[in-house]
Amino acid sequence: VKRNKYGIEATVKAIEYDPNRSARIALLFYKDGEKRYIIAPDGLVTGSVVLSGEEAPIKVGNCLPLKNIPAGTFVHNIEMRPKKGGQIARGAGTAAQIMAKEGKYVTLKMPSGEIRLINEECYATIGVVSNKDHENINIHQSNGSLQVAGHQDQKRHGDLRVLSNTRHLLHPFQQVHRHSPWRYFST
Repeated sequence: VKRNKYGIEATVKAIEYDPNRSARIALLFYKDGEKRYIIAPDGLVTGSVVLSGEEAPIKVGNCLPLKNIPAGTFVHNIEMRPKKGGQIARGAGTAAQIMAKEGKYVTLKMPSGEIRLINEECYATIGVVSNKDHENINIHQSNGSLQVAGHQDQKRHGDLRVLSNTRHLLHPFQQVHRHSPWRYFST
């Protein structure tokens, strides 16, 4: 996601669910009338004002070059090469920490624990990606059906356990088959 509207303030109109990613997204309305989505950082609320550019203040949701962000700050949506768009730390609850600055490079501690040098001209967004509880939702896939961990249906459907409230998650051509316990003994 490129945040290339530098120096133009944007107001967060909504924090929305996106089925294509684990994090929430924020709908921004820019002062010039344009609308865009960004990955929503934790702590960004409806009505917040965000800004991109070198003069942006150090505030959650603002996007600025790594050279202007102080050491110890958590950032996400980090560019690997200048002007290429954010590629690092975009999943729910992830962030990288700025460890040090040396010459033209900034040392980042990645969510994996890896230490990486990134060009100081690369942009990053301040804050941790929203929906950090995403990893705590446990859905096990078993035999083509979905089952929430720790919850079992009261009724057993042969060898297939399906929660009655998750049947709508099955593909239209998938069926819940109820098998006879004698199916293995037929000739």
